[in-house]
Amino acid sequence: MNSFSFPWLTLFVVLPISAGCLIFLFPHKGNKIIRWYTLFICLLELLLITYVFSNKFQLDNPLLQLSEGYKWIKIFHFDWRLGIDGLSIGPILLTGFITTLATLAAWPVTRDSRLFHFLMLAMYSGQIGLFSSQDLLLFFIMWELELIPVYLLISMWGGKKRLYSATKFILYTAGSSLFLLIGAFGIALYGSKVPTFNFEILANQPYPVALEILFYLGFFIAFAVKLPIIPLHTWLPDTHGEAHYSTCMLLAGILLKMGAYGLVRINMELLPHAHSIFSPFLVIIGAIQIIYAALTSFGQRNLKKRIAYSSISHMGFILIGISSISDLGLNGAIFQIISHGFIGAALFFLVGTTFDRKRLVYLDEMGGIGTSMPKLFTLFSIFSLASLALPGMSGFFSELIVFLGIISTPKLVLISKILICFIMAIGMILTPMYLLSMLRQMFYGYKLVNNGYSYCFDSGPRELFVSLAILFPVLGIGIYPDFVLSLSVEKVESILSVYFYK
Repeated sequence: MNSFSFPWLTLFVVLPISAGCLIFLFPHKGNKIIRWYTLFICLLELLLITYVFSNKFQLDNPLLQLSEGYKWIKIFHFDWRLGIDGLSIGPILLTGFITTLATLAAWPVTRDSRLFHFLMLAMYSGQIGLFSSQDLLLFFIMWELELIPVYLLISMWGGKKRLYSATKFILYTAGSSLFLLIGAFGIALYGSKVPTFNFEILANQPYPVALEILFYLGFFIAFAVKLPIIPLHTWLPDTHGEAHYSTCMLLAGILLKMGAYGLVRINMELLPHAHSIFSPFLVIIGAIQIIYAALTSFGQRNLKKRIAYSSISHMGFILIGISSISDLGLNGAIFQIISHGFIGAALFFLVGTTFDRKRLVYLDEMGGIGTSMPKLFTLFSIFSLASLALPGMSGFFSELIVFLGIISTPKLVLISKILICFIMAIGMILTPMYLLSMLRQMFYGYKLVNNGYSYCFDSGPRELFVSLAILFPVLGIGIYPDFVLSLSVEKVESILSVYFYK
């Protein structure tokens, strides 16, 4: 790192939460000022990130870039160490984009507006910090920084069962974080008198096989809860079912992807031998997850829970891609992280928009609303088609590349590849069945409930702007997938050649 280099990544991490603290200086009833201020900070951060990355990030360089390192707590040998590479640049850009739109989606929130928007900005800092951390203890701190804001956003602005859902969320995620903390200290203290949490040093540290497996399992449990991977997934449908839709956008768009990122950054890079041992089993779990979550989605009356199980099903493709240990598979997993981040956030936003107008969330109470809200019907249909991997949209290429990754992996025998691909294909058939069934129940037929919300205004300018802002990248990377693949391809090749193709 040059002695004279501006600490851009530190600015990106510190700016949102620092600006969020100033919100409490605003008048308590100044909801409009607070909303515009928060939106301005999110947009400023996104523009700065885009400018810096486009000018200073080199796509053909798999090494760490924009590196920063400062001594923080000397007694623990704990440094503030940040840096980005092809693995982290996509999730960081996704975080900035989705958080900005989620802030705009939260426009109707007026109760305790200062606290709500502060929590949104605190989450923003935690997410950027996690994706740019190059120190294992700093990674853990940023991982934990997410928990309290999400808990408060669910418990204070959620639905009728918000306290149950928030408590379940904190028990699952905080409990799994203990495994992350124990694993971090175990790796840092092993084989050295001076503990180190530096990713670069830890990546070259050899371990006995049994110990590496123990470390791997500890980290895997932490990331399996956040991704989530069955059977550690039950917190997600309840959380999505009760959270405000702006919070759901952050959960589906970014929070789940933190688990996938951790699996690659820590389990793959730091513990490659254990990952090679467990990868065939994880491929099987991923295939089962695709089918299980798709079938479970059929039985959900609650619209939010149906889409939540759809998200869990799509996370199975990410797990298979990461576990395939092939160029195509890992690139497909990273592509799916970005693709589902857009599509999942859009679907939950549209669910919230529907709820704002109809005050209905159960599918069997809906019906026939397509005639009164044609714009919403059109947008919902487009993003449902994107979710079921319609060619020309981002979901198609992400799942196709994972398919090709499984076929090309050297880790599985031919009969296993055929069986896994067959199961994945069944999952892809089930996806349009439950999504098109959802559209039929919502928008077609007759109104089952003739209440005061029968005649509602359609999507307004704010809803159309948020939806179209997400639709453009979904179509853009669906038509030209190299835009996303070019970010990660060099880093993926580097990970596999250094750690797996020796």
